[in-house]
Amino acid sequence: MDQDVEVVSVTRAEQLLGVNRTTIYRWLKEGFVVGEQLTPEGPWHLRIDAKLRARPAPAVPEGWVGLAEASRRLRVSRQTVLQKVHFGRLEAVLVNNGRRRGLRINVNGAPVGLFATEE
Repeated sequence: MDQDVEVVSVTRAEQLLGVNRTTIYRWLKEGFVVGEQLTPEGPWHLRIDAKLRARPAPAVPEGWVGLAEASRRLRVSRQTVLQKVHFGRLEAVLVNNGRRRGLRINVNGAPVGLFATEE
């Protein structure tokens, strides 16, 4: 097991990532954050690593776009964009400040289309 991975509750994840619990639950549903429930309907236990901790950013990087725009530009579904982010094929940050809160994705230079090959 990786040494920089911390297994935490949803409440602690809120504090570490600077987002609210609704966002945490949405990320769990979308597969953006890895978590598990030890019993059905039990509390979530999330795996927070250094890579995930580094994703929250105070401002949107120049040229990075939201999920809907990334989906449109890459000509794939939102779920496919999230999977590419999850597996490290696309760079993403979580903007947690101001009116433009949420996931921002770097689509500059990314392969376009569902069957685009990635090297």
